[in-house]
Amino acid sequence: MTTDESKQNHPKGLYFVFATAMSERFSYYGMRAIFTLYLIKALLMDKELASTIYGNYTGLVYLTPLIGGYVADRFLGMRRSILWGAVMMIFGQLFMFASALNYLNGDLSRWLMYSGLAALIFGNGFFKPNITTIVGSLYEKGDKRLDSAYTIFYMGVNVGAFIAPILCGFLGDTGNPADFKWGFLTAALSMFLSLILFVGWKSKYLIGPNGEPLGVEATGKVKNNHSEKSTDVIAQSSLRVFAESLVWVLGGLILFSVFYFAFHFDLIGASIFAVCIIIPAYVISDHSLTKIERSRIWVIYIIAFFVIFFWSAFEQAGASLTYFAEEQTNREVFGWTMPASFFQSFNPVFIVMLGLVFSNLWVWLSKRNMDPTSPVKQAMGLLFLALGYLVIAFGVKGVAPGVKVSILWLSGLYFIHTMGELLLSPIGLSMVNKLAPIRFASLLMGVWYMSMATANKFAGMLSGLYPEVGKPKFIFGIQISSLYDFFMLFVVMAGAAAIILFLLSKWLQKLMHEVK
Repeated sequence: MTTDESKQNHPKGLYFVFATAMSERFSYYGMRAIFTLYLIKALLMDKELASTIYGNYTGLVYLTPLIGGYVADRFLGMRRSILWGAVMMIFGQLFMFASALNYLNGDLSRWLMYSGLAALIFGNGFFKPNITTIVGSLYEKGDKRLDSAYTIFYMGVNVGAFIAPILCGFLGDTGNPADFKWGFLTAALSMFLSLILFVGWKSKYLIGPNGEPLGVEATGKVKNNHSEKSTDVIAQSSLRVFAESLVWVLGGLILFSVFYFAFHFDLIGASIFAVCIIIPAYVISDHSLTKIERSRIWVIYIIAFFVIFFWSAFEQAGASLTYFAEEQTNREVFGWTMPASFFQSFNPVFIVMLGLVFSNLWVWLSKRNMDPTSPVKQAMGLLFLALGYLVIAFGVKGVAPGVKVSILWLSGLYFIHTMGELLLSPIGLSMVNKLAPIRFASLLMGVWYMSMATANKFAGMLSGLYPEVGKPKFIFGIQISSLYDFFMLFVVMAGAAAIILFLLSKWLQKLMHEVK
């Protein structure tokens, strides 16, 4: 391939990662599509408890990439981390299958479910940040195709996310609680396919722009220079590292105590919020960072904070919007009643439809020096999110509980949210890859996903505000008594975040030091 061609075409490794991630995301979204339905229909939990478990699970799913990113950078390398993550997720889905197989045995099914969730959480932590980081490693630093590449990668994720709810919902969400097991088994088989793809073809396609294999070694491994140092120097260095680590651990425990005892968060919520503050603080304090590196990392952190508001509203898809689809959406299509789980395929199919449009748009704008900066794109994403909730809020205004509204309202919300997601999520992944120092690449991708951990836990808490007849809900002293109130909460939250991020965008661009 000539130099000119290489600048126009994407490397074959991108499409290999596309296929591997597609199979893995099928597994994740297939399980997620029927998870809350399994909790309320098979295990007979109420919506508030189901929302709490859902929020804890999805929150921890996005927290453990921090661990996986750190281990990959320092010890295993990206390839081995992805491999072990895939194995753990296969076992996790099989535990979910076993739980559904024994759903009539309350205690056994719950313990099997919690074991499955734990395996999925840790497996995802090793798989997700490293498969995402590898995309950026396929390109040279400063390559203008990177936003386009991450949008294509994001399409692969969403091809899996589109097919999964349909197939797993068709097999599992049949109205018979005994059938949920087939949905979970299908998710396990898809994860096994992802593992086979990765093991079979990683050596052929995971090649960097310099021709070297990617992800074999741990790029952030600390070199051993003990032979050049005296015993006293080594002892002093080890003591300093131990003392610093102790300070950070104590800081984490103090934050946990504040969230748990003062704000009365549950155990998992307090842990997630404490870790999501202390770990970024630990990373930014690293003595090896240059002034420019530290400035760029601050940009990642600031935008990650605003991203929390996006995902906490967007991730209502797996809980409150699923309840809305089940109870108050007319799902009759040509005489056939669509399962509520199928609605979770709407967003990914819109991603697939619009992904290439947005991918080509960034390339077209870049050639004309008209490409908006990453902060501006993400602020626009938040605005689209607010607009989606504004549309459905007016669709349900004045509608009595139990009265079903047209399928077009929920479909419209998902379409508008998809445009917001394409403006925010793949651009965020690309931004982290551009701004993160190479030695912290996977770790900072883990920090980026950590903002989603906070958002998903927050999403579960907000989903608990979903209005029920005779059970008024309150947040900050404001009563949520109708679906209109509930949806307008997200309009205000996302809209305010978008406006503030727009106002900060020029300052953030300066901190990025010529990186767009």
